[in-house]
Amino acid sequence: MQFLKLIFSPIVAIFKFINTYFKTCVFLLIVFLLLANTNPKIPNLAQIDLKDVIGENTLVLEQIYKLKEDESIKGVLLNIDSPGGSLSASVELSEAIKELSEIKPVLAYASGTMASGSYYAAIWADKIYANKGSFIGSIGVIIQGANLEELANKIGIKEQVVKAGEYKEAGTVMREWSELERKQLQDLANQSYEMFYADVAKARNIDIKTKDKWANARVFLAKDALKFGLIDGVSSYFGARDELAVLARVDEPVWRETPVMQRFLNEISKTSSNLIFQSILGLNIK
Repeated sequence: MQFLKLIFSPIVAIFKFINTYFKTCVFLLIVFLLLANTNPKIPNLAQIDLKDVIGENTLVLEQIYKLKEDESIKGVLLNIDSPGGSLSASVELSEAIKELSEIKPVLAYASGTMASGSYYAAIWADKIYANKGSFIGSIGVIIQGANLEELANKIGIKEQVVKAGEYKEAGTVMREWSELERKQLQDLANQSYEMFYADVAKARNIDIKTKDKWANARVFLAKDALKFGLIDGVSSYFGARDELAVLARVDEPVWRETPVMQRFLNEISKTSSNLIFQSILGLNIK
């Protein structure tokens, strides 16, 4: 019996101590954890994801401008898998990336598709890399709209229009476009196309006289895109990350992690944007 008391007495004493000073123990544990994380490694590299159809890009633009002002971030990886989308939204992203690259290195990486508007968004990055199975290019502009005239006639729908301005109905879906409307829309597409390939030639330092080879809306695999100068290299995702660290002159890369809740909210916002971004007629680069 005395032997058992010798064994269990210390254990009983420990439990009594914990029971008596439980709150104090919890408090000390919390303080210890806080102190253990008071000096974490400060992130010096960050990633921005550009995914799906380009339409409403508020979250991506916010990330770009926040990173532009964040002096601790020395380089940014733009991870792209998008088929393109709205011309104006793509140009907005392109200009934002241009501004960011003037302050710190930006490397764009095609993890899937980098075509049309998403390629436009990437052209001002310091380097563009792509995995060997990615689709690159599709430098072109399209304006499209349905003609619902026959369907409307079958179900008895008649359009009523009051307008001011000769071209106000250009792009209507209720009838076939007139030659005048079609010409105006074609002029709009041509001007947008010229702006697109001119910006690509300037940003990528490609001879604009060769545009018929790389700016004819053709989609290239990475190895062919490399030949035309549309990208700088074929690489894996982690190879692109390593290259950014070199560009940013970072000896010990520390990547900024997106909080779980923020990733969740980003997914909700992205899904909502894609559902809302549906138009019968639109000026798109895709």
